[in-house]
Amino acid sequence: MIRFDNVTKRYDRGREALSNVSLQVDPGELVFLTGRSGAGKSTLLKLIGLLERPTRGQVLVDGRNISRLPARKIPRHRRQIGMVFQDHKLLEDRSVFENIALPMIIAGYSQREIRARVRAALEHVGLLNREKSTPSQLSTGEQQRIGIARAVVARPKLLLADEPTGNLDPELSLDIMNLFQRFNQVGVTMLIATHDLGLLEQLGGRCIVLEDGEIRHGEHQTL
Repeated sequence: MIRFDNVTKRYDRGREALSNVSLQVDPGELVFLTGRSGAGKSTLLKLIGLLERPTRGQVLVDGRNISRLPARKIPRHRRQIGMVFQDHKLLEDRSVFENIALPMIIAGYSQREIRARVRAALEHVGLLNREKSTPSQLSTGEQQRIGIARAVVARPKLLLADEPTGNLDPELSLDIMNLFQRFNQVGVTMLIATHDLGLLEQLGGRCIVLEDGEIRHGEHQTL
């Protein structure tokens, strides 16, 4: 599903966020990226979502080399991917329903399909009764659940999450991770960046450890 072949990402002034990274994530896998702040976790996810381009090396998603994908094809690539962020990135002037529906509106789905899928996504995250609320009326945990609903509403094959529990207390963090596990159990490939090792010990699974832009302790380490 995902393959990095000797990928390096260098930013301005020569700083390398990733250095010669090679890894593989198989279809249907649930994989955690760990490491300290600045280790390269967010950069790795951004390369998969084409929010950044590699300086060297190849990134393959679903068998296709996306490293030099033309700009006109990037929106189609991103429609196959759900992305969850630590800060939710919800639109404050839109309702919960409208926030979740946005990716489907952009992709040109019918209103009937949008209504059905948005409500199904809200039911999955346990917030069907909040569809008319605005983000400011929700708790932090509820906002994160809405961000997840928006990420999965178009039924992507791949879900990327960047520190999705960074602003949550331990109990809510476990709830969110359990929610991710349920999506993984129905076949969604998942790559989650987190620094919460205590949480990972409760969940188990494959863990890729990054340090200073390089993979440490082996790609196939399992917690």
